[in-house]
Amino acid sequence: MLEIKNVYKTFNPGTVNEKRALQNLNLSVADGDFVTVIGGNGAGKSTMLNAITGALSVDYGTISIDGVDVTKLPEHKRAQYIGRVFQDPMMGTAATMQIEENLALAARRGKARTLRGGISKAEREGYREQLATLGLGLENRLTAKVGLLSGGQRQALTLLMATLQKPKLLLLDEHTAALDPKTAAKVLETTQRIVEENQLTTIMITHNMRDAITYGNRLIMMYDGHIVVDVSGEEKKKLTVEQLLNLFSQASGSDEVNDKLLLA
Repeated sequence: MLEIKNVYKTFNPGTVNEKRALQNLNLSVADGDFVTVIGGNGAGKSTMLNAITGALSVDYGTISIDGVDVTKLPEHKRAQYIGRVFQDPMMGTAATMQIEENLALAARRGKARTLRGGISKAEREGYREQLATLGLGLENRLTAKVGLLSGGQRQALTLLMATLQKPKLLLLDEHTAALDPKTAAKVLETTQRIVEENQLTTIMITHNMRDAITYGNRLIMMYDGHIVVDVSGEEKKKLTVEQLLNLFSQASGSDEVNDKLLLA
């Protein structure tokens, strides 16, 4: 479903601030895979997601989604293949619009526009049913402004919006990092259910090693712009945090692990 081949990305090339964010990055993700991505600050995790979505152009290499080479496509044209949830709950929704209006925007993304305005009764019932699956009572607040919701409610709504049209690829960029532990656990539980029910190909960045081990069928660790650890199946299920740290040290040739990664 996703093929990244020999991708390089350097920021501020030829200056004192030069940063090689991605270096010969190669990654193949099969249809239906749920991949968790872990690594310290500056490892290239978010840069990789931005390269996939087209928010950043790459210096070299190719990116394909479901067999289509999207390397040269602008971000808005790749949006038909991709659903994304950001770390900041404020980024995925329009705060001044109602819950049902946000869902309508997500449902109509990439579709031909018509002169018919408003939200039909059938659409509204569909949104109510979808919201009920979140278990947050939002199905009874369709006309509430999204800006009145808590961070966890907004993130759950953003997740629903990102998956409403069953994207080819779902990208989760530390989407629970800004939430308290109890709310984060609820959003992760919802994430797993939605991914499994819709058999979505998913890449989830996290700083939490336990979450990286618990969720998904494959785990990769990035360091210095490329992948240094790649485990899946039974090998992943049996991993412990200590073993993961050891794998990182062996693969990177470094004992230095980002403090945020350790504390998580």
